[in-house]
Parts: sequence; structure tokens; C-alpha cells
Amino acid sequence: MNKIITKWIEPYVLLETLKKDCKLVKDFTFDGFSKNEIKKEFLKQLEKENNFGLYMKNVNKFYLFNGNVDIDKIFELTPIDYEVTEDIEKPFEMVDMGKAEASIIKS
Repeated sequence: MNKIITKWIEPYVLLETLKKDCKLVKDFTFDGFSKNEIKKEFLKQLEKENNFGLYMKNVNKFYLFNGNVDIDKIFELTPIDYEVTEDIEKPFEMVDMGKAEASIIKS
């Protein structure tokens, strides 16, 4: 289940808050040429138990975390602040098009 966050949250605050509650396993830095290959590796790592990913607008990184977090509670999100999807591509597309601030990705 993937959560596409449309409510504006300061990227640094989002990242640092998640780091407090979960273990940052790895960040995957990419550029325009390497994005697809890096994304494949990132998605593969999400298959491990309790792993989830974070992808944010204007940041050329995929973040891999381990742990459980209630993002709705931490950031006081309501159903109008996000969209939930099973489609693995939609979270990336929405962020890349600027229609979402960030996505929480779970495979």
C-alpha cells in the first residue's frame, strides 16, 4: 500500500522525523541517467520485512527505512491530505509531476 502525500510538509522535517522513529537503512542517490536502475534496486529492497521507502519532490534520492510508523498521526494527516494506491508507479509519477510532495512506498 503506497501513500501519496499531497499536503505540504517541509522535506527536511519529514525526513528527520522519520529518522527519529525508524532506522534509515540507505539512501539511493540518482541523476537523470541512473534513475531507472537505482529505482529497480530501491524497489527490490522494499520487499524485505518492515522496509518502506520515501520519495520526495525536488530531492534526487530514494530513502529506504526499516520500522513501523504512523505517518497520519505524526503529521496530523487527514484523508484529504493523501491518496492511497496499490499502483507502484503512481507514487513516483505524482511526485515527479509536482502533484504530490512525497510518497511513502511499501511493496
